[in-house]
Amino acid sequence: MKAEANDKHASQKRIEQTYRNQKPRLIARFRRAGRTIEEAEDLVQEVYAETLARLAIVPGILNLPAWIYSLFMRQMIDFWRQGKVRQASGEIKISEEALREIIAETGLDPQDICIRDCLLDALDDAIRALPEEQRRVIEAQVFGGKTFRELAESTGENMDTLMARKRYALAKLARALRQWIDE
Repeated sequence: MKAEANDKHASQKRIEQTYRNQKPRLIARFRRAGRTIEEAEDLVQEVYAETLARLAIVPGILNLPAWIYSLFMRQMIDFWRQGKVRQASGEIKISEEALREIIAETGLDPQDICIRDCLLDALDDAIRALPEEQRRVIEAQVFGGKTFRELAESTGENMDTLMARKRYALAKLARALRQWIDE
C-alpha cells in the first residue's frame, strides 16, 4: 500500500515538473494559433487536469513531455473543431459595444421590463416547443453549463450528434424569436 502511495506521489511530482517546464511552450504554441492568453492558459490547465486524472498510467509513459504535448495537440484540435462547429451553426461573437450599438439602432431600451419579460416568455415557449432531444442539449448546455464532452459521456451519445442537435435547436429558436419580433 505504501509503495503504491509512493508511486502516486512520484507520478504527481513528475507531472508537476513537466507541467512547469512545458507550460510556456504550450501557451506559446496556442498563442501562435491566434488565441488569447486566457484561452491558452485554460487549455494548458485542462491538459494538466486530464493528465492528473490518468495518474495510474504515468509510470508507464517513457516521454511524459511528448505525451502531454500530444494530448495538448488533441485538445487544441478539439478546440478548433468546436469553433468551426459554432461558426457553421451560425454562432458569432459580438462585442458588447457592437451589441449596444445594435440595440440603440432598434430604438429599444433593453432595460424595459415589459420587452424583456415578453422576450423571455417567447424564448421559454420556443425552448419548450423544441423536440425533446434538442431541448435536452440546449438545457444542459445553457442552464447546466455542460460541455459536449460531458453530455456525450453522461448520455452515451456521439458528440457530433449532440452538436447537430444544438445547431438545429438554435436555428429553430432563432426562427421563433424572429417571428416574435415581426409580430
